[in-house]
Amino acid sequence: MAPPASRRTGYSRKAQYSVFTGYLLAALGAVLGLVLLGLSWVRPHAFAPLRGMVSSISAPAGEASAVTRSGTQSVWSTVTGFWQAGSQNAGLREELEIARIRIAEADAVAAENARLKDLLGLAKDEVKPVAVTRLVGSSAASARRYAYLSIGRRQGLTPGMPVVSDKGVIGRVLEVTRSASRVLLLTDTESVLPVRRAGDDVVAFAEGRGDGLLKIKLINLGLNPLKKGDLMVTSGAGGYFRPGVAVAVVTELTSDGALARLVAEPSATNFVTVEPIYEAVAVAAAQTPPERELADPAAGE
Repeated sequence: MAPPASRRTGYSRKAQYSVFTGYLLAALGAVLGLVLLGLSWVRPHAFAPLRGMVSSISAPAGEASAVTRSGTQSVWSTVTGFWQAGSQNAGLREELEIARIRIAEADAVAAENARLKDLLGLAKDEVKPVAVTRLVGSSAASARRYAYLSIGRRQGLTPGMPVVSDKGVIGRVLEVTRSASRVLLLTDTESVLPVRRAGDDVVAFAEGRGDGLLKIKLINLGLNPLKKGDLMVTSGAGGYFRPGVAVAVVTELTSDGALARLVAEPSATNFVTVEPIYEAVAVAAAQTPPERELADPAAGE
Protein backbone atom coordinates (compact mmCIF):
# COMPACT_ATOMS: atom_id res chain seq x y z
CA MET A 1 0.00 0.00 0.00
CA ALA A 2 1.27 3.50 -0.86
CA PRO A 3 1.95 5.92 2.05
CA PRO A 4 -0.55 8.71 2.57
CA ALA A 5 0.20 12.04 0.91
CA SER A 6 0.08 13.98 4.22
CA ARG A 7 0.55 13.05 7.79
CA ARG A 8 -2.09 14.28 10.20
CA THR A 9 -2.41 13.82 13.92
CA GLY A 10 -5.93 12.56 13.49
CA TYR A 11 -8.18 12.68 16.46
CA SER A 12 -5.41 11.86 19.04
CA ARG A 13 -5.38 14.70 21.55
CA LYS A 14 -1.96 13.61 22.91
CA ALA A 15 -0.42 14.00 19.51
CA GLN A 16 -2.14 17.33 18.99
CA TYR A 17 -0.90 18.64 22.35
CA SER A 18 2.64 17.50 21.55
CA VAL A 19 2.67 19.36 18.26
CA PHE A 20 1.14 22.46 19.82
CA THR A 21 3.67 22.35 22.69
CA GLY A 22 6.56 22.09 20.23
CA TYR A 23 5.37 25.10 18.23
CA LEU A 24 4.81 27.07 21.42
CA LEU A 25 8.27 26.30 22.78
CA ALA A 26 9.83 27.21 19.46
CA ALA A 27 7.99 30.51 19.41
CA LEU A 28 8.95 31.26 23.03
CA GLY A 29 12.57 30.36 22.27
CA ALA A 30 12.60 32.69 19.31
CA VAL A 31 11.06 35.51 21.33
CA LEU A 32 13.48 34.91 24.22
CA GLY A 33 16.39 34.91 21.79
CA LEU A 34 15.26 38.19 20.27
CA VAL A 35 14.84 39.71 23.73
CA LEU A 36 18.31 38.56 24.83
CA LEU A 37 19.84 39.76 21.58
CA GLY A 38 18.25 43.17 22.02
CA LEU A 39 19.33 43.32 25.65
CA SER A 40 22.91 42.41 24.78
CA TRP A 41 22.85 45.08 22.09
CA VAL A 42 21.51 47.75 24.45
CA ARG A 43 23.39 46.68 27.59
CA PRO A 44 26.38 44.52 26.67
CA HIS A 45 27.64 44.31 30.29
CA ALA A 46 24.42 42.76 31.56
CA PHE A 47 25.59 39.25 30.70
CA ALA A 48 29.09 39.59 32.23
CA PRO A 49 28.20 37.55 35.37
CA LEU A 50 26.62 34.87 33.21
CA ARG A 51 29.68 34.70 30.96
CA GLY A 52 31.94 34.52 34.03
CA MET A 53 29.88 31.66 35.47
CA VAL A 54 30.04 29.80 32.18
CA SER A 55 33.79 30.39 31.96
CA SER A 56 34.26 29.11 35.51
CA ILE A 57 32.26 25.99 34.72
CA SER A 58 34.16 25.30 31.49
CA ALA A 59 37.64 26.21 32.85
CA PRO A 60 38.49 22.69 34.19
CA ALA A 61 37.58 21.14 30.88
CA GLY A 62 39.71 23.68 28.98
CA GLU A 63 42.63 23.19 31.36
CA ALA A 64 42.45 19.42 30.90
CA SER A 65 42.41 19.92 27.15
CA ALA A 66 45.41 22.25 27.31
CA VAL A 67 47.36 19.80 29.49
CA THR A 68 46.58 17.00 27.08
CA ARG A 69 47.65 19.15 24.13
CA SER A 70 50.92 20.26 25.78
CA GLY A 71 51.64 16.71 26.88
CA THR A 72 51.15 15.49 23.35
CA GLN A 73 53.49 18.18 22.05
CA SER A 74 56.11 17.28 24.71
CA VAL A 75 55.96 13.61 23.80
CA TRP A 76 56.30 14.45 20.13
CA SER A 77 59.22 16.77 20.86
CA THR A 78 60.86 14.03 22.92
CA VAL A 79 60.46 11.47 20.17
CA THR A 80 61.72 13.90 17.54
CA GLY A 81 64.68 14.87 19.72
CA PHE A 82 65.50 11.20 20.28
CA TRP A 83 65.68 10.55 16.57
CA GLN A 84 67.76 13.69 15.98
CA ALA A 85 70.08 13.18 18.98
CA GLY A 86 72.62 11.14 16.98
CA SER A 87 73.23 13.77 14.33
CA GLN A 88 73.20 16.56 16.90
CA ASN A 89 75.77 14.77 19.09
CA ALA A 90 78.00 14.16 16.07
CA GLY A 91 77.80 17.85 15.16
CA LEU A 92 78.58 18.92 18.72
CA ARG A 93 81.54 16.54 18.89
CA GLU A 94 82.92 17.96 15.66
CA GLU A 95 82.51 21.53 16.93
CA LEU A 96 84.18 20.59 20.23
CA GLU A 97 87.12 19.01 18.41
CA ILE A 98 87.52 22.09 16.22
CA ALA A 99 87.39 24.30 19.33
CA ARG A 100 90.08 22.19 21.00
CA ILE A 101 92.28 22.45 17.92
CA ARG A 102 91.85 26.23 17.85
CA ILE A 103 92.71 26.45 21.57
CA ALA A 104 95.82 24.32 21.04
CA GLU A 105 96.86 26.52 18.11
CA ALA A 106 96.35 29.63 20.24
CA ASP A 107 98.45 28.12 23.04
CA ALA A 108 101.19 27.27 20.54
CA VAL A 109 101.17 30.83 19.19
CA ALA A 110 101.33 32.22 22.74
CA ALA A 111 104.26 29.94 23.60
CA GLU A 112 106.02 30.91 20.37
CA ASN A 113 105.54 34.60 21.17
CA ALA A 114 106.95 34.03 24.66
CA ARG A 115 110.05 32.31 23.21
CA LEU A 116 110.56 35.11 20.71
CA LYS A 117 110.26 37.68 23.48
CA ASP A 118 112.86 35.79 25.50
CA LEU A 119 115.16 35.73 22.49
CA LEU A 120 114.58 39.43 22.00
CA GLY A 121 115.55 40.02 25.63
CA LEU A 122 118.59 37.80 25.15
CA ALA A 123 119.59 39.82 22.12
CA LYS A 124 119.46 43.00 24.22
CA ASP A 125 122.20 41.76 26.60
CA GLU A 126 125.69 43.19 26.58
CA VAL A 127 126.72 40.46 24.14
CA LYS A 128 125.59 41.43 20.66
CA PRO A 129 124.40 38.30 18.84
CA VAL A 130 125.71 37.43 15.43
CA ALA A 131 122.33 36.10 14.26
CA VAL A 132 118.96 34.86 15.45
CA THR A 133 117.73 31.94 13.38
CA ARG A 134 115.64 28.80 13.39
CA LEU A 135 117.03 25.41 14.35
CA VAL A 136 116.06 23.51 11.22
CA GLY A 137 116.86 19.97 12.35
CA SER A 138 118.88 17.62 14.52
CA SER A 139 120.20 14.07 14.31
CA ALA A 140 118.06 12.03 16.70
CA ALA A 141 118.80 8.55 15.33
CA SER A 142 122.53 8.90 14.68
CA ALA A 143 125.22 8.00 17.21
CA ARG A 144 126.46 11.57 16.87
CA ARG A 145 124.43 14.54 18.01
CA TYR A 146 124.30 17.39 15.49
CA ALA A 147 121.90 20.19 14.66
CA TYR A 148 121.67 22.35 11.57
CA LEU A 149 121.17 26.05 10.87
CA SER A 150 120.01 27.66 7.64
CA ILE A 151 122.64 30.41 7.85
CA GLY A 152 126.37 30.26 7.38
CA ARG A 153 129.49 32.18 6.48
CA ARG A 154 127.52 34.77 4.53
CA GLN A 155 125.75 35.79 7.77
CA GLY A 156 129.04 36.02 9.68
CA LEU A 157 129.19 32.59 11.33
CA THR A 158 132.50 30.94 12.09
CA PRO A 159 133.34 27.60 13.75
CA GLY A 160 133.30 27.67 17.54
CA MET A 161 130.54 30.23 17.99
CA PRO A 162 128.12 29.40 20.85
CA VAL A 163 124.52 28.50 19.97
CA VAL A 164 122.09 29.47 22.75
CA SER A 165 118.31 29.30 23.11
CA ASP A 166 116.10 31.33 25.41
CA LYS A 167 116.59 28.66 28.12
CA GLY A 168 120.25 27.78 27.87
CA VAL A 169 123.15 26.40 25.86
CA ILE A 170 122.41 24.24 22.80
CA GLY A 171 125.96 23.68 21.52
CA ARG A 172 128.52 25.38 19.32
CA VAL A 173 129.05 25.82 15.60
CA LEU A 174 131.18 22.98 14.24
CA GLU A 175 131.21 23.46 10.46
CA VAL A 176 130.23 26.42 8.31
CA THR A 177 129.43 26.70 4.61
CA ARG A 178 128.26 29.69 2.65
CA SER A 179 124.59 29.41 3.65
CA ALA A 180 124.37 26.57 6.21
CA SER A 181 126.02 25.42 9.41
CA ARG A 182 126.33 22.29 11.51
CA VAL A 183 126.13 22.55 15.29
CA LEU A 184 127.77 20.17 17.75
CA LEU A 185 125.19 19.56 20.47
CA LEU A 186 126.12 19.30 24.13
CA THR A 187 124.96 15.67 24.24
CA ASP A 188 127.44 14.54 21.57
CA THR A 189 130.21 12.26 22.87
CA GLU A 190 132.85 14.67 21.55
CA SER A 191 131.38 17.67 23.39
CA VAL A 192 133.14 18.90 26.53
CA LEU A 193 132.02 22.12 28.21
CA PRO A 194 133.53 23.75 31.33
CA VAL A 195 130.76 24.40 33.86
CA ARG A 196 130.25 25.36 37.48
CA ARG A 197 127.41 25.10 39.95
CA ALA A 198 125.27 28.21 40.01
CA GLY A 199 125.93 30.16 43.19
CA ASP A 200 129.40 28.86 44.12
CA ASP A 201 132.74 27.80 42.66
CA VAL A 202 132.21 24.04 42.29
CA VAL A 203 133.73 23.56 38.83
CA ALA A 204 133.43 20.57 36.53
CA PHE A 205 133.25 19.45 32.91
CA ALA A 206 129.95 18.61 31.19
CA GLU A 207 130.59 15.75 28.80
CA GLY A 208 128.07 14.42 26.32
CA ARG A 209 126.99 10.78 26.55
CA GLY A 210 125.13 10.44 23.27
CA ASP A 211 121.88 9.45 25.02
CA GLY A 212 120.42 12.88 25.77
CA LEU A 213 122.16 13.27 29.16
CA LEU A 214 125.34 14.97 30.30
CA LYS A 215 128.00 13.55 32.57
CA ILE A 216 129.22 16.10 35.11
CA LYS A 217 132.85 15.28 36.04
CA LEU A 218 134.24 17.19 38.98
CA ILE A 219 137.70 18.67 38.64
CA ASN A 220 138.45 18.39 42.35
CA LEU A 221 137.81 14.80 43.37
CA GLY A 222 136.87 13.94 46.92
CA LEU A 223 133.61 14.49 48.73
CA ASN A 224 130.93 15.04 46.12
CA PRO A 225 129.29 18.42 46.88
CA LEU A 226 126.63 18.15 44.18
CA LYS A 227 122.95 17.56 44.95
CA LYS A 228 119.96 16.61 42.89
CA GLY A 229 118.39 19.70 41.38
CA ASP A 230 121.62 21.72 41.22
CA LEU A 231 121.83 24.00 38.20
CA MET A 232 125.08 23.90 36.23
CA VAL A 233 126.03 26.99 34.22
CA THR A 234 128.90 27.90 31.93
CA SER A 235 132.05 28.90 33.78
CA GLY A 236 133.63 30.93 30.98
CA ALA A 237 136.76 28.81 30.96
CA GLY A 238 138.07 28.00 27.52
CA GLY A 239 136.90 31.28 26.06
CA TYR A 240 134.04 29.98 23.87
CA PHE A 241 130.98 30.58 26.09
CA ARG A 242 130.30 33.61 28.25
CA PRO A 243 129.88 32.68 31.92
CA GLY A 244 126.54 32.23 33.66
CA VAL A 245 124.46 30.60 30.88
CA ALA A 246 122.30 27.69 32.04
CA VAL A 247 123.46 24.25 30.88
CA ALA A 248 121.89 21.35 32.81
CA VAL A 249 120.19 20.23 36.03
CA VAL A 250 121.62 17.41 38.15
CA THR A 251 119.35 14.34 38.24
CA GLU A 252 121.59 11.57 39.63
CA LEU A 253 124.82 11.52 41.66
CA THR A 254 127.84 9.41 40.70
CA SER A 255 131.18 8.67 42.37
CA ASP A 256 133.03 11.39 40.44
CA GLY A 257 130.20 13.82 39.78
CA ALA A 258 126.66 13.43 38.50
CA LEU A 259 124.33 12.90 35.56
CA ALA A 260 122.32 15.89 34.38
CA ARG A 261 119.56 16.64 31.90
CA LEU A 262 119.71 19.55 29.51
CA VAL A 263 117.92 22.79 30.34
CA ALA A 264 117.52 23.61 26.64
CA GLU A 265 116.33 20.51 24.82
CA PRO A 266 117.22 20.80 21.08
CA SER A 267 114.16 18.81 19.95
CA ALA A 268 111.88 21.33 21.69
CA THR A 269 113.73 24.43 20.45
CA ASN A 270 112.67 26.45 17.42
CA PHE A 271 114.78 29.60 17.47
CA VAL A 272 118.36 30.02 18.65
CA THR A 273 120.85 32.84 18.99
CA VAL A 274 124.36 32.52 17.60
CA GLU A 275 126.74 34.51 19.79
CA PRO A 276 130.30 35.58 19.09
CA ILE A 277 133.10 33.68 20.77
CA TYR A 278 133.42 35.12 24.27
CA GLU A 279 137.24 35.50 24.24
CA ALA A 280 138.25 35.19 20.63
CA VAL A 281 141.86 36.12 21.31
CA ALA A 282 142.28 33.40 23.95
CA VAL A 283 140.63 30.82 21.68
CA ALA A 284 142.83 31.79 18.74
CA ALA A 285 145.95 31.57 20.91
CA ALA A 286 144.93 28.15 22.20
CA GLN A 287 144.27 26.83 18.69
CA THR A 288 147.55 28.16 17.21
CA PRO A 289 150.46 25.71 17.73
CA PRO A 290 153.59 27.27 19.25
CA GLU A 291 156.25 28.24 16.75
CA ARG A 292 159.41 26.26 16.96
CA GLU A 293 162.74 28.00 16.52
CA LEU A 294 164.53 26.82 13.43
CA ALA A 295 168.26 26.11 13.89
CA ASP A 296 170.52 28.25 11.80
CA PRO A 297 172.95 25.96 9.98
CA ALA A 298 175.61 28.66 10.01
CA ALA A 299 175.36 29.21 13.70
CA GLY A 300 177.14 26.00 14.52
CA GLU A 301 179.99 26.69 12.26
